[in-house]
Amino acid sequence: MGEFGPLAVTGAVILGAAIGSFLNVVIHRVPAGLSVVRPASACPTCETPIRARDNVPVASWLLLRGRCRACRAPISRRYPLIEAGTAVAFGLVAWWLLSPLCPVGLLAIAGSFAGVAIALLVSAYFWLAAVSIALTAIDLDTHRLPNSIVLPGYAVAAIGLYVPALLMGDVERVATSLAGAGILFAVYFLLWFVKPGGMGLGDVKLAGVLGAFLGFSGWAELAVGGFGAFLLGGIVSVGLLVTNRATRKSGIPFGPWMIAGCWLGLVVGTPIASAYLSVFGIGT
Repeated sequence: MGEFGPLAVTGAVILGAAIGSFLNVVIHRVPAGLSVVRPASACPTCETPIRARDNVPVASWLLLRGRCRACRAPISRRYPLIEAGTAVAFGLVAWWLLSPLCPVGLLAIAGSFAGVAIALLVSAYFWLAAVSIALTAIDLDTHRLPNSIVLPGYAVAAIGLYVPALLMGDVERVATSLAGAGILFAVYFLLWFVKPGGMGLGDVKLAGVLGAFLGFSGWAELAVGGFGAFLLGGIVSVGLLVTNRATRKSGIPFGPWMIAGCWLGLVVGTPIASAYLSVFGIGT
């Protein structure tokens, strides 16, 4: 990772905490069709605007002991958890991108456009980390994956992934990414078409975005990430049924498991695929 690594990870953690504060607004307002810009954040109980000194991620909640300064109403633990979770997620993404194990090959990028390519790639994966948290929370709350968050992912993939790849002359990554987006979109669309109640169109749209990121890393990542969503979702569903926390007719949001499967594929897709194939004596 080099001398620059710890500094980059620390900066990513700080950035993640700030982004996490904004994600709290997104999670609350986007499903309700409200603007994420205006009005300014306020206490949901007394509607007193939150001062800048009381809007420091995590720290303000701790200093105020989880209560509004004006009316002393309790503030949900979700707020600092989202902020801290996003900070940790950004730090882990930065560490992963700088690791030799990262299939994106960030450390190998060189040449005249290296700075631009790296900046775009890092931004794309930070975006994926941020929307992973936002969409997971929203889907668990509302069983929805809002278009305003999902659809920009196609533009993020085009600019944040394909532009750097083309600048570096790596057309193959673009091709596998497009294939990954098309394959996962088609699979989820077919599932929605066959049984609309079992899969939402939001899942179909998200599948294309996740497929683009998985395919950009490679075929092994795409296979593990695509299958991992159904494996993780299935395990959780069975667990809920066994513990009587859900029935066969319960609507269980699938977005979180699609996202979890995607990150599983991105981070450990190649070793998992290699281990699986080695069982059958393939690729050993």
